[in-house]
Amino acid sequence: MSKATVDRFEDGLAVLIVEGRQVTRPRGELAADVREGDVIHLDTGQVDVEATKALREEVRQARQRASRNKPPPGDFDL
Repeated sequence: MSKATVDRFEDGLAVLIVEGRQVTRPRGELAADVREGDVIHLDTGQVDVEATKALREEVRQARQRASRNKPPPGDFDL
C-alpha cells in the first residue's frame, strides 16, 4: 500500500509528498482528522498512526541534533 506525508493544505487541496515528489489531492478525499505531518495511505486517505508516530519521532530527533550544533547567541564571525 502506497503512503504519503501531508505537507500542507492550500485552497481545498492537500499537498502530499510521495516518494520525494509533491502531488495534490482534493482535501475531501482524505479523512476528516488528517493533519499536516501525518502519514496517510494513498488508497484510503486514512492516517497510518504508527508511521506518523515514527516520522514525528524522527523529526524530533533531527531537531534535537540540529539544536546541539547551534552557534551561541550574539555576534560571531563567519
